[in-house]
Amino acid sequence: MKLKYASLIFFSIFLFSITSCKKELVKINKNPNAAEIAQPNYLLTAATKSAVDEYWSITRTTNPSSLFVQQWAMIQYTDPDRYIFTNNDFQEFWTAQYSSIVNLDEIIKLADAQQNANYKGVALVLRSWAFSLLTDAFGNIPYSQAIQIDKYLTPAYDAQKDVYEGILNDLKNAQAALDPNGKAIAGDIIYNNNISLWKKFANSLRLRIALRISDREPEISKQVLADIQNEGGSFISSNSEIAQLVYLNSPNQNPISNYFDTRDDYRISKTIVDKLIQLNDPRLPIYANKTAAATPQEYVGLPNGLLVGDASNYGFSKTSKPGDYFTNPHAPAVIISYAEVLFDRAEAAARGFTNENAGDLYKQAILASLGQYNISNADATTYVNSPDVQYDAANFKKSIGIQKWIALFGQGLEAYAEWRRLDYPQLQPAVAGVLNGQIPLRFIYPGTEQSLNRKSYQLAVADQGPDLLTTRLWFDVK
Repeated sequence: MKLKYASLIFFSIFLFSITSCKKELVKINKNPNAAEIAQPNYLLTAATKSAVDEYWSITRTTNPSSLFVQQWAMIQYTDPDRYIFTNNDFQEFWTAQYSSIVNLDEIIKLADAQQNANYKGVALVLRSWAFSLLTDAFGNIPYSQAIQIDKYLTPAYDAQKDVYEGILNDLKNAQAALDPNGKAIAGDIIYNNNISLWKKFANSLRLRIALRISDREPEISKQVLADIQNEGGSFISSNSEIAQLVYLNSPNQNPISNYFDTRDDYRISKTIVDKLIQLNDPRLPIYANKTAAATPQEYVGLPNGLLVGDASNYGFSKTSKPGDYFTNPHAPAVIISYAEVLFDRAEAAARGFTNENAGDLYKQAILASLGQYNISNADATTYVNSPDVQYDAANFKKSIGIQKWIALFGQGLEAYAEWRRLDYPQLQPAVAGVLNGQIPLRFIYPGTEQSLNRKSYQLAVADQGPDLLTTRLWFDVK
C-alpha cells in the first residue's frame, strides 16, 4: 500500500510539473507585441486586399476569363489562350477566395461579440461577392458548410441554385444590418468606412445576382427587385460611388501594373479592337495602346488562341498592348461600376421586373461607362446617338450584351459571366483551340479538391456534370 501510495504521489507531482512547464512555455512563447484577439479593422483591410488582388490578378483570373471573352490575347506562352489548362491552374484563385471568406467569417463573429452590426454587414457583402465569384466560375461549390470550416473540414458542395439564393439572403441580411447611424467601422479600403455607400453596394450586388438567375428563376429575381424597392433602397448612382479598390505605389500597386513591369505576354484581342473600330468607340485609346511600330491601323488586336510561332509572327511591336490606364500602378480594381448597375436596371426593365424605361437606362449606362474614362461630352453624345449603338427592344440581350461586354473591359470574371448568360457578343472559338470548336463555359476544380475533399468533389461532379471546361453551369441557359 505504501509503495502504491508513493507511486501515486510521484505521478501527481509529475503531472503537475508537466502542466507547470506547459504554462511556462506558453508564457515564454507569447509574442508581447502581437494582439491575442483579432481586430476587425485589420482583418477587414487584409481580407479586402487579398480578395481584390486575386480578382484583379492576370495569371489566375484575368488570364482565363479575359481570354475566354476575347478582351485580351496572348502573344507568347499561348496555351491558356488555346484553352489548355490543368486543375492546378485554378488553385490559387480558389484558395485565395476561401481564405478571404475565412477572415470575413471571423469579422462576422467579432462583430456579433462587439455588437457592431456595420462590421457584420460589410463582411457579409464582401463574403457574398467572394462566393459569387467562385460559383460563377466553378458552379457547385462549398457554401453552407464552408462558413463553418472549424466544424466541416471536408465541406459539402451546394448546388449553384442554392448558392445564389443563399447569397441573396445574406445580402438582404447585410442590408438590414448596415446602419449609417450605427457604430463606426475602420479598415475599409473601398468606401473609407462610409456605410451609406455600402448599402448601395449591397443592393447593386443583389441586382447583379438577381439577373444572374433570371433565366432560371424569374420570379425570385422579380421578388428581389421588389424587396429592394419596398425597403426604400438605392443602387450605386454615380461614377463617384463605384465599388473599387484604388491602388497605391509599390508594393501596393495594381497587380496588372506589377505584372507588366517584367512581362510582355499579353495584347488586346482582335475581337474587341475590331468591334471598337467598327463602332468608332472613343474608348479604344483607353483600352489599347497604339502599336510601338508604325502600322496602317495604329491599333492592332491579336487573334485569340494562336500557336506560339503564329502569334510571334504578328510582331510584338506591331500589335497593341493594353492601355496605359490599366497598367498604371494606381489603376483601380473595379468590383461593380455605375455603368454595370445601369445596364442591370435596363435589363430588369426589359424583362418586366420593374417599370423603368429600358432604352433610357441603356443609354445612361453607355454614357456612364464613357464618363468613367473621362470621354468628352461631345464624343459621348455622338457615340450614343450613332445608329449601331441604338437600343433594340426586340433583342435586349444583344444590345445590352455587346455594350456591357465593352463596358466590362478589364473585369474579366464579370465579363465572362455576363457573356455566358446573355450570349452576346457571339464569339468565335480560339484559332487553335483544343476544345473541338467550343469556348470554355467554366473553370475546372483545383486538384486539391480531388485529393483532400474527394467525396464532396465526386458528389458535386455527379450532380453538375463532368469536371470539364465545356460543362454548362446551371445559370447558363442555352
